[in-house]
Amino acid sequence: MTQRRTTVLVVGAGPCGLAMAAQLSRLGVEVTVVDAENQPHTGSRAILLWPPVREVLGELGLAERAARDGVQPAALHYHLGSGASVRVPLTEVNAPLVLPQERTGRLLAEALTERGIDVEWGTRVTKVAPDGHTVTVTTTRADGGTTEIEADWVVGADGLHSQVRAQLGIDFSGARFPATFLLAEGRIEGGNGTGGISTEEIHYFLADTGVALIAPLPGGEFRISGAVPEGTEATAEHAQALLDERGPGGLRLTEVRTVTLFSSDERVAGALRSGRCFLVGDAAHVHSPIGGQGLNLGIPDTRNLAWKLAGVVHGRLHESILDTYDPERRAAIAQTLQATGRMARQAVAGPAARRIRDLTWRLLQVSGVLARGYAPMLAGWRSRYPDVLLGAPADGTHRSRPRPGTRDPRWIPRPYDELAGRFQLITYGGQGTQLTTAAVELARRLPGLVAHFPLTGRTQRFVLLRPDGYVAASGTADRFPGVAAKLAALAPTTPGYDRSVTAEHRP
Repeated sequence: MTQRRTTVLVVGAGPCGLAMAAQLSRLGVEVTVVDAENQPHTGSRAILLWPPVREVLGELGLAERAARDGVQPAALHYHLGSGASVRVPLTEVNAPLVLPQERTGRLLAEALTERGIDVEWGTRVTKVAPDGHTVTVTTTRADGGTTEIEADWVVGADGLHSQVRAQLGIDFSGARFPATFLLAEGRIEGGNGTGGISTEEIHYFLADTGVALIAPLPGGEFRISGAVPEGTEATAEHAQALLDERGPGGLRLTEVRTVTLFSSDERVAGALRSGRCFLVGDAAHVHSPIGGQGLNLGIPDTRNLAWKLAGVVHGRLHESILDTYDPERRAAIAQTLQATGRMARQAVAGPAARRIRDLTWRLLQVSGVLARGYAPMLAGWRSRYPDVLLGAPADGTHRSRPRPGTRDPRWIPRPYDELAGRFQLITYGGQGTQLTTAAVELARRLPGLVAHFPLTGRTQRFVLLRPDGYVAASGTADRFPGVAAKLAALAPTTPGYDRSVTAEHRP
């Protein structure tokens, strides 16, 4: 048996494991990645990359490559059983990128390779033994050789059947969603070549016989999917029958590359952290694929954890900040499961429920709720964390001011590498104001934790953005000293920083 050591061991080389490793590497953390499979998974699988995922790709320098390989839909188009339709425009701030998971994984693997990190394929975890200060992980290779890897931290990104989760004895409660789905991919012919199906929209046909998804894929192909009765076989003929029964008619599925049946669970791990071990992605939660929220939930797990873990590794943050990972991501998981569960149940609704659903959709469109709330919800802008990081109450004096624990498209952290892992403090009011002076002093005292950006403005106010894009705090100048003191308290030690003076200071 050989022995090795690493700072962070990531178990699992799917998109979430690769994203975790790439972000840690970008933040200067030594990382090792292992996967039980002998090679990467193939197939399109998860195809929708919503803004939270696109932001991570941007930070890793992959945005242009992803955009070149993907398709950006202009709208979600819902075709109701009554013949009416509801179209939800996707603005740039809300739009997903359609990119097969196989390609997403390759992009993330390329980012790792460029940083000198290769995935160790065919390496199965057989034992995880935390001892309080490190974690010893025993792995077995395909040739029978074993290795003990001593890691300071372990991240389980090894999917639904996570060995890390099992070794830690963490419960994975939930239930199987009561439906089976058929998925097929290929080309569509008919009518004008696409049968009137726009290649720039994601289509949902809400027919009396059930719901069908028709989504454009790169290269001129389409994905077709929908819940099917028990006994349906994964054949091109059954995929064509689904298209005939629920689609607009006159379409023919050709050059079928993939046909499969799948079901889904709704499960959440009993703990997302156990000492020095963490769970992300499908190892932490699984849910219905409807709405395309899989990677939109899993990769933000890694974004939440990476900057905190890197800060602890480098001594910029107190280890207690890692306690915020579970409650913050658990809240996001609950919000996503509620939304995807509701959408999934609409997809398998009975006749009476379908009529109510169609009427509700029309009313939501007329009232403008779909444009204002539905697309931003899918895009991740409605995700909200409990304020466990700074405990900074929201400033209720201004409705447009971003609330702690929320994401806002108006406030996106600058993605530059030199800012990676740091809070970004934006102040308004110009140079020489007491707020700006206090912010400059905070950034000087905590250079590895805070980057300050002063802007002009008629009123003195600030917004503090976390490294993962969530709002940490905001408010007027009189609220800043308390926030500054709480932010300073996140650091293990702050040489020369007198918190008592800061807390008492009032502009």
